Amino acid sequence: MYIIVAIIVGFIAAVPIGPINVFAISQTLKRDFLHGFLVGITSAVMDIIFCIVAISGMYHVVSNLEHLLPFIKLFGVFVLLLISVRLIFQAQKFNGEKEKQKKMTTAPRPIIGAFLLYITNPGLYAFWLAVGGTATAHGLVRASDASFIIFSLFCGVGTAIWYFALCRYVSKYHHYFKQSTFKKILLATAIILLAIAIYTLGTVFI
Repeated sequence: MYIIVAIIVGFIAAVPIGPINVFAISQTLKRDFLHGFLVGITSAVMDIIFCIVAISGMYHVVSNLEHLLPFIKLFGVFVLLLISVRLIFQAQKFNGEKEKQKKMTTAPRPIIGAFLLYITNPGLYAFWLAVGGTATAHGLVRASDASFIIFSLFCGVGTAIWYFALCRYVSKYHHYFKQSTFKKILLATAIILLAIAIYTLGTVFI
């Protein structure tokens, strides 16, 4: 039972539109399905790690970072702005063809980008603390046995399922888009990231 719940939790965690979703879409559009899905896999691995930490009772690991949240948010704003500016420049020179680069040399880029976006999102810290607290409070899993590890792993599976479906859809149907549509999508993703950056910056002072 808790395995099904874990998959649903991971899926729900990944679905809301945010920097990682936008980054996965942009990587799929600019390169291919693999690069976009690498963003999702990175997010899934991070979900597993955060879920394990939360359920195992190590709440102080995250709660002790509360005084550092403004700095974490500011770093997140910086990362979002860098990616946004890059997307704007790429939209301007987009020629309708995917970048001709070797997978082995470009693979770290989506992984590193997803990792930075993940760790600078305080909302994910709170989400997994809530999941860990709820799961243990209702006796769904116990930190004293392997159930919390299995639960965490299947949360990652739920996240991976979402990103597989998302990147597969974008990869499969992007051929129906005109070149101008590609540019608009890249610009739109840049605007979304800029909006998230502005909102995040606002939460630092409000």
